[in-house]
Amino acid sequence: MNTYTSESKKSLFSSIGNLYLYIAEKVNLLQPLTLLAARVYVGWAFFASGLTKLRDWESTLLLFEYEYQVPVLPFELAAYLGTIGELVLPVLLIFGLTTRFAALGLFFVNIIAVISLEDIAPVAYAEHVLWGVLLAQVVIFSGGFLTVDRFIKSVFNKK
Repeated sequence: MNTYTSESKKSLFSSIGNLYLYIAEKVNLLQPLTLLAARVYVGWAFFASGLTKLRDWESTLLLFEYEYQVPVLPFELAAYLGTIGELVLPVLLIFGLTTRFAALGLFFVNIIAVISLEDIAPVAYAEHVLWGVLLAQVVIFSGGFLTVDRFIKSVFNKK
């Protein structure tokens, strides 16, 4: 014998659905902070790499000449562009200024870094994949609420 009536089943599913929607709404409040955390995490990793390149420019040039196999570009130009990209784009990303452009630029820097190394350690490769996924997330969904982009947009929309 069925103890649950059709109405009580509907009520149970409705309650579960409402609970899920309530929890999802509360979790969604974390979105701006998680997007900011992703931007800071990836941005700092690239910015620190750029600082390392600046600190020992001669080693950087040697690495680009002999270790990194950057396609198409002469090694000096690749070294300058890579270093500038690793210093400027992370700052834009972290502050959320031209956020999608910065994330897309770092996404390509990340890809070039992976393909330019003949032998990359599995742990380093996994880290590059993580950075790529986080950067793709920012390109697709934007930097979120806590960005300079959002502030500028709100200023221009007030007119």
